Amino acid sequence: MRSRTTMELFQYWNAIRAERDLPRRDEIDPGQIRSLLPNLFILQRQADGDIRFRLAGTHVCALFGQELRDQKFAALWLDGEADKTARIAEQVMAQHAPVLLSAWGATGTAEPLDTELLLAPLASRDGTGDRVLGALSPLSRPAWLHMTPIAHLLTRGLRFLDPARNALPERPEIVSNVTEASPDGHGGMMVRKVRHLRVLEGGR
Repeated sequence: MRSRTTMELFQYWNAIRAERDLPRRDEIDPGQIRSLLPNLFILQRQADGDIRFRLAGTHVCALFGQELRDQKFAALWLDGEADKTARIAEQVMAQHAPVLLSAWGATGTAEPLDTELLLAPLASRDGTGDRVLGALSPLSRPAWLHMTPIAHLLTRGLRFLDPARNALPERPEIVSNVTEASPDGHGGMMVRKVRHLRVLEGGR
């Protein structure tokens, strides 16, 4: 993990889940993570299967130049990645498995921004695993940040996190079943198949 926000949120999520697979939404105390709130969001699966923002912090909304509440999570991503990222969020909920995503953001004039996202499973009050507690953290501070909106995100890599490890190294290991690893022409990056997902190892 490269972002302090990501690390602190993961540790908080891990602490409140205790020995369970995931915590409930009503167990989150905003006062305990007050400094993280601007960069946090909650996703929820709707009755029609769409995954939408339930809440989004001020910095996350400012990053995209719009209020994200009720917007589709997939809409933040480049067209070819919309379905893939929706499936990733769905897998986080279904398998109770936190995921770390690295992604490039790009403005309408192609200004780049390196970002990190944490997606951690979260349950409703009745215990249904239909939510995601997330963080989106810029890894640099260009002069245009929060003034020029990000047009879309593009994934660079994905890692499943081991909740048993509360303090993670900068590059946490993949704990899912990796069935294949081979170059496939993505600029020399390695591509792994993790369950039904392809993982692009973008490095730093």
